[in-house]
Amino acid sequence: MDIAVLIKSVIATDEPIFVRDGKIDDIGVKKVLNPYDEYGLEEALRIKEAHGGTVTVISVGTERCIETLRTALAMGADEALWIHVREHSLDERGADGQNSTRLSADEHTVSLLLASAIRERGFPLVFAGHLSIDNGAGQVAIRVAELLGWPHAGAIVSCQLVNSAGGSENGAASGAKLLVTRDAEGDSESWELPLPALLTAQQGLNEPRYPALAGIMKAKRKLLTELSPEELGVELSRGAAAPRTERIGCDAPPARPSGRKLSGAAREQAVELLSLLRNEAQVLKER
Repeated sequence: MDIAVLIKSVIATDEPIFVRDGKIDDIGVKKVLNPYDEYGLEEALRIKEAHGGTVTVISVGTERCIETLRTALAMGADEALWIHVREHSLDERGADGQNSTRLSADEHTVSLLLASAIRERGFPLVFAGHLSIDNGAGQVAIRVAELLGWPHAGAIVSCQLVNSAGGSENGAASGAKLLVTRDAEGDSESWELPLPALLTAQQGLNEPRYPALAGIMKAKRKLLTELSPEELGVELSRGAAAPRTERIGCDAPPARPSGRKLSGAAREQAVELLSLLRNEAQVLKER
């Protein structure tokens, strides 16, 4: 079976985050494979090892995606597709005559690009992370499933491919189906899905492997194909594929003020605290 895995490059959780000029400054910070996407990739690799086939990772973004795609190849993926989208390709003149930079690709646009690539390659099964740790929107994968007209299950914590005899043109066994269990906010649900289908992976689905030295060396020789939106038949700057959201600005949270230590007897501290809450913090009102 030929499986696709949607992956995203995100800022590592141990990196400091700085906001400059109304946007997050990611120059020079370490970027990694989105942790939830790792679960999806690991599950795809396990299905490949059990049933044969290939695993292709797909990512949308700038040149920063390449390192993340190479990491996925080192983990065991066979091929990588990089859909190259320039970060500020949609600069426009605002009403005041100044440049107003919009996102070059929001969730709507990214979904169209990914759906086009999947449709072109004919993958019968697609994995993705339940959400990304940067935006946390959890939209892209289910938008892709909707665009493809496929059944999908989100936040899965177990997955079993039930194969049957025979084959088909898209690399899936004829009559194959998926038995999945998904996290349902403290409970669980079990579903049976026909192929083709799309699944998003939740923490607990598996334990992702680390890239071994041999895998890292092999990744340098594996195929990494660059695709443009135009090659996929998607025009970013206008029409149905144009972004539907615009980021106006981004601000860092205000610094927390230092605490205040109260002195005196317990009764005196209580009186002072009540006065501060009422007069300074203004969270209490006079009765």
